[in-house]
Amino acid sequence: MRSLLFAPCSMAFTTWLQGHLLPCPFKYFTGIDCPGCGFQRSVVALMQGQWSASLALYPATIPLLLAIIYTLADNFFKLDTPKKIIKTSAYITVASIMLISYTFKMAHLYWL
Repeated sequence: MRSLLFAPCSMAFTTWLQGHLLPCPFKYFTGIDCPGCGFQRSVVALMQGQWSASLALYPATIPLLLAIIYTLADNFFKLDTPKKIIKTSAYITVASIMLISYTFKMAHLYWL
């Protein structure tokens, strides 16, 4: 019953959010997608439950959100080791996914 009450609010929020996405200044000035282009649309798709669309729009969204959640939890509960091995590994993983997906996007658009 509770989810039925929040469903219209959630749908209204995601509809509003789709109309108010921030423009990319890098793309505006250069005409080239930046490594973060697609993230906002991917989050909206994820909020709508469209996992495959979210993954297709920006593959690093889910790992990035998980890394942010872990970082916030680590700040409150001190989950990581003193050398921050887990956070460092998560950041490197997210950065690698971003770099690989951006390389494929640029290769597909400009070189192939």
